[in-house]
Amino acid sequence: MLRDADLAVLERIEEQRRELRFFLAEPRRWTGTLRRATFARAVQGSNSIEGYHASVEDVAAVIEGEEPLDADAETTAAIAGYRDAMTYVLQLAGNPPAVDASLLRGLHFMLLKYDLAKHPGQWRPGAIWVENQDGDVVYQAPDREVVEPLIDELVASINDDTGDVLVRAAMAHLNLTLIHPFSDGNGRMARCLQSYVLASAGVLSPVFSSVEEYLGRNTDRYYAVLTEVAHGAWSPGRDTRPWIQFILTAHFRQARTLQRRIHETDALWDRCERLARERGVPDRGVAALCDAARGWRLQRSLYKKLVLDGAGEEISDDTATRDLKALVDAGLLAPKGEKRGRTYLPTDDLRATWNSIREQRPPRPEEDPYETAGQSRLPGF
Repeated sequence: MLRDADLAVLERIEEQRRELRFFLAEPRRWTGTLRRATFARAVQGSNSIEGYHASVEDVAAVIEGEEPLDADAETTAAIAGYRDAMTYVLQLAGNPPAVDASLLRGLHFMLLKYDLAKHPGQWRPGAIWVENQDGDVVYQAPDREVVEPLIDELVASINDDTGDVLVRAAMAHLNLTLIHPFSDGNGRMARCLQSYVLASAGVLSPVFSSVEEYLGRNTDRYYAVLTEVAHGAWSPGRDTRPWIQFILTAHFRQARTLQRRIHETDALWDRCERLARERGVPDRGVAALCDAARGWRLQRSLYKKLVLDGAGEEISDDTATRDLKALVDAGLLAPKGEKRGRTYLPTDDLRATWNSIREQRPPRPEEDPYETAGQSRLPGF
């Protein structure tokens, strides 16, 4: 049962969501830019927890079907798998089916299809446990013969839409992690499932309701809370309050981060749009300029995708080439390489637009919503 403090924090999170819905309910000129960066950070965060480290730029490239700059083959495959599973979750959000075992196994296959030795889409064949860095067993999963019955219980609890959706999603995450039904990828599956529950309930635009970025930034605390609640072995009678409080805090702080990014993305778009106008280049490339201003490299194929996403205009290879040349001539992009391998990097003038915005960024807020739950509403942003 939720306590008064939990209910107060839930109300504060709902207040944040109302403000965010106001800014995100209708498509805005910068929404695509914000969505791409937010999705990339979520995918990056979830995969980093499992040891697959890549820059946000490389993750964004893989999401768009482009070659990453530095990520190795295994990391790229893991990112692509998570991208596919999360994209499926986002596609289902408008008309979500009830969760069942087939859906869980299908999502798992998308996550791990790059490595058949990990039994993608299949329940684990036998016993499984979790070890720490020293090789000590810190969690023993339930016996193999109870996996299917436990999954049936999990599915029933997810499809019971009573209670607050943030709590239901958090418990789906926890229970799948502790059942550990797969040979590998249980953590990624649990985080993907949490996002599915949130997306299915229409909490917020699905990309913006995830806390995976926060979990990636706070991996040690994430594991510590899981270890505390799991207590070494499958024990469904244990108190899950530390986990609920951790996840609600994650939602609260991630919403604060998103509020800041909305401001920054709006400001960046304005400045890139002004630069394009002042230097006489096509304004359909503003979304690409926003990405480049952050230091992300561009290629012709990616430029075309960004124009389609940002301006709704499908352009030819020749038009993209002319646009990129115009951006180079205008002193906004600098070419590197030749022909098919050519990439474009931001000039100092373009980088300055983003750097000036970042210089005004306040320290990351680490407010504990449980300590301030009784205070007045958050100021508007």
